Amino acid sequence: MTAVQKGAVDVIALATGVILAPAEAWTRMLAAMQSNSELREELLRLEQENRVLKGRTQRLASVLAENARYRALLNSARDVEDQLIAAKIIAISPDPARHVVVIDKGSLDGIEQGQAVLGEEGLMGQIVLSGDSSSRVVMITDSAHALPVQVNRSGLRAIAEGSGALDRLLIRHLPASADIRVGDLLVTSGLGGRFPSGYPVARVTQVESPAGEAFALVTAEPTSALDRGRFVLVLQGSARAEGES
Repeated sequence: MTAVQKGAVDVIALATGVILAPAEAWTRMLAAMQSNSELREELLRLEQENRVLKGRTQRLASVLAENARYRALLNSARDVEDQLIAAKIIAISPDPARHVVVIDKGSLDGIEQGQAVLGEEGLMGQIVLSGDSSSRVVMITDSAHALPVQVNRSGLRAIAEGSGALDRLLIRHLPASADIRVGDLLVTSGLGGRFPSGYPVARVTQVESPAGEAFALVTAEPTSALDRGRFVLVLQGSARAEGES
């Protein structure tokens, strides 16, 4: 091969390289764009999977917490001699001024008006209306509800009234010298036959005795968290006790 031919080959190779260079760059750019697109799609898929997993984790945590509350509720029933009916809260009153819930058990299950309703930590309320398959429960904090209680420490008797707030009961018209203190446990007294005696109701959080006043105002917090949990226990024998009073 002559020197001219060799030079021509070099020139053609150089020219071909110059011509093909934009095409190769374009190909590399397309490959990079495709790779970025695939990465974005993969990232989006992983984010969606992450959301699904988070949702499942939250649901699992909710189920575990609910199971724990249900176990605590069942454990609290071991010391109760009366027959109990387990029920689930299925609705709440839309009226914020009323503390009423609906449970999924009714007269066909042995539910009757007047029966006491228990939570895992104590008394929650009582049945006020019983249908065939569901019943209405008024909470002890409802402003129209009141129940006889006694101080577990001293035996002092009083009437605990609903305040209209889920975390507060009120005791009015108690002598200023009455033996009641912050921290005292209030239990059902059994008077009037509405509730059996000895069930935890609330714990005293404040005792106000204004100077010169004859009566004290006592505030107590229910032992049961009335705005939490889905399961309750209905004390079947309590309606009979009410009827016998």
